[in-house]
Amino acid sequence: MIILQAVVSGLLLGGVYALVSVGLTLIFGVLRIANFAHGEFLMAGMFLAWVLHEQAGIDPYLGCFIVGPVLFAAGLIIERLLIRPVIKASHMTQIFVTVGLAVFLQNGALMIWGADYHSVVLSYADTVWFVGPVVLSLPRVVAFAVAMALCLALLAFLRWTYWGKAVRATAEDREIARVMGIETEQIYAFTFATGAALAGIAGALLLPIYAVSPSVGVQFVLVAFIVAVLGGLGSALGAIIAGLAIGVVEVLSGFLIAPGLQQAVYFVVFLLVLIIRPAGLFGRRGAEELVVT
Repeated sequence: MIILQAVVSGLLLGGVYALVSVGLTLIFGVLRIANFAHGEFLMAGMFLAWVLHEQAGIDPYLGCFIVGPVLFAAGLIIERLLIRPVIKASHMTQIFVTVGLAVFLQNGALMIWGADYHSVVLSYADTVWFVGPVVLSLPRVVAFAVAMALCLALLAFLRWTYWGKAVRATAEDREIARVMGIETEQIYAFTFATGAALAGIAGALLLPIYAVSPSVGVQFVLVAFIVAVLGGLGSALGAIIAGLAIGVVEVLSGFLIAPGLQQAVYFVVFLLVLIIRPAGLFGRRGAEELVVT
């Protein structure tokens, strides 16, 4: 029963991991940039949802409808000012830009809200459902349901809409996509903004579960990179499956081994999978050639 409870809890957590990671892998697949500021977008989403709750009494889950568009607009601005100028620059330059952005956002949050942890008190925070021997926490179920709905909506968007096909074409070969009439600069901006919005929404979903501080993004960006690489950089479907798997591994290891060894255990699993499949579960060899699938 403990193992079953751990698996279910891990899946609920993994759903949010998937939402964070799918935005990261989408950005890499199209722009070929590893966004080290992705965790700070999540942190910004958490703080924005917290401010909306504290100042206007807006529920964090309803706040997603505000957090998403705000982070999307912020992503458009950041892409235009910082990311687009280094699209064709060296990987080292790109890393410095995104790391610098992460430091800027983290210290900006530190100046505004301080180093303290902030949380919200919700009337339904302790509500649980009993499904047979399994106990389900309402906030975690809602976060999982919304995260999975957004992930599936993204997959459908990429496969069946014109813009989704344009994103996939740009990820496949940006030069040919440009020759075929696709405005690749618009695709870059849209993709980066979408990744930022998904991370921000994930932050709002996590606010009823985790306290927010300026450094919270560091914790989640590490998991996001592991999930993205494990699933195959550039593969949205791979990020979703790997996110669920890492969530299960993390919670199971906390139950069966020790909570302090959770990160060590999923790092070992991560390394073992990459030894067998260096490109990840759904990736292809040569990260610079990966496409969004």
